[in-house]
Amino acid sequence: MNTTTINSTSMTLKKGDAAVPGAIVYEDLMASFTPTEPMEFSGLYTLNVSTEAASATGKALEKAFKSSFTVSDNLDVTAPTIISTDPTNDAINVVRNKIVSVIFSEEMDPTTINSTTLMVKQAANVVVGTVSYSGTTAKFVTSTILLAQTPYSITITTGAKDLAGNALVTNTVVDFTTTGSISGLAVVDLGSSENYVILAKTAINNNPTSAIKGDLGLSPAATSYITGLSLTDFTGYATSAQVTGKVFAADMASPTSTNLTSAVENMITAYNDAAGRSIPDFLELGTGNIGGKTLVAGLYKWNSTVTIPADITISGSADDVWIFQISGDLSMAASKSVILEGGAKASNIFWQVAGEATFGATSHFEGVILSMTRITFQTGATFNGRALAQTAVILDGNKIDEPK
Repeated sequence: MNTTTINSTSMTLKKGDAAVPGAIVYEDLMASFTPTEPMEFSGLYTLNVSTEAASATGKALEKAFKSSFTVSDNLDVTAPTIISTDPTNDAINVVRNKIVSVIFSEEMDPTTINSTTLMVKQAANVVVGTVSYSGTTAKFVTSTILLAQTPYSITITTGAKDLAGNALVTNTVVDFTTTGSISGLAVVDLGSSENYVILAKTAINNNPTSAIKGDLGLSPAATSYITGLSLTDFTGYATSAQVTGKVFAADMASPTSTNLTSAVENMITAYNDAAGRSIPDFLELGTGNIGGKTLVAGLYKWNSTVTIPADITISGSADDVWIFQISGDLSMAASKSVILEGGAKASNIFWQVAGEATFGATSHFEGVILSMTRITFQTGATFNGRALAQTAVILDGNKIDEPK
C-alpha cells in the first residue's frame, strides 16, 4: 500500500460517534491501530477503513471496510491442561485394541487436535491411527493391532491449543504396556468331551438330511430325545446313516452312561476354564460386530452379544490359540464364513458363549463351541469343530466335521 494513505483519515476507530485516539503503523501489508488509552470493558467499538487507502500504484481500496467488536473483561490467557488420559501413565495390561483418550481442562481448537499433536508410539515408531475430537475429549483409534507385552507411549504436544489460542505449556508423554502373552494362550482342556463332535444335555434334534462325522453324545437325557437321525440300536450305542460314527445316550447299556456323565462334567469344566481366563488381549472388539475382521491369536472378551454379519478371518499358526468370551449370544448371518489362514486350526479355537449360538443358513463356522445354552445350525449350515451345549443342539440338513 501507499503508506501515506494509511493514516488517521483513512483508518479510524470509534466508540459510538466518538473517535478513539491512537497510533497507526503500516508494515509488511499489515496496518495496526493501537489506542492511546485502554478501551472500555463491554464497550462497542467500530473500526473503519475508507477508500482513501490506496495501493502503491494509486489504486484505491475497492470498497470501504467496517468491523464492530465488543471489548471483554475476561480475556482467556490461561493455558489448557490435560485432566486425564486413558490409559493412565505406567498402566499395564492394556488391551491391544485400546482406544486412547485424552481429556483437556477446556474446549480445544479442533484444528489443533490431529496426528501431529496427538501420537501413539512404539519406541520411535509412530503407530498408524485416526485422531478425533469432541467436547473436551480427543481420541486415537489404532489402525493396527498393538503388540502383546509391549511398551507404548502417548505424546500430546504444545501444538494443541484452546479456542483462545493458548497452547499446552509442555509436551506430555504417557507410557503404558499392553497385555497378552508372547508365548501364547494354553488350549482349553476338553477332557473326554473331546470324544464327541456333538455333545448335549437335553436334546439333539435333526431335520434330515445331515452328514455328521464323529460321535454324538446326549446326557442326562435319554435316546428318545435324539430325533431325526433314524437310529439303529446296538448294545451301548446306536448308529445312523447320517452319522459316520456312533450315537450315545444316557439310557444305553453300561459303560455308556458313566462315560457320558464324565464327558458332560468335562464339558462344563472346559466352559468354566474358557470363561475364567483373565486379562483379555482384546476387549469389546467392534462393540460386538466382528464382521469383516481378521482375528489374530489371543483372548477376546465381550460383555454383550457378538454378531458376524460378514466373513471373518482367523489368522495364525498351527500352534496359536484363540479364546472368545461372549457374555451374550453368538449370531452368524446366512451364507457367511469363518476362514482360517496361516495354518490356524479349528481345534485351537474356542468360542465360550453364555447365551445361544446360532448359525445362519448355508453359513460356515470353525472352532469348538462351548455354549451355556442352545446351539442351532440353520438349513444347510456347515461346521468344522465341536458343538458342546449345556442344553440342546439343533440341526437342519447340516454338514458337521470333527476339527483337525
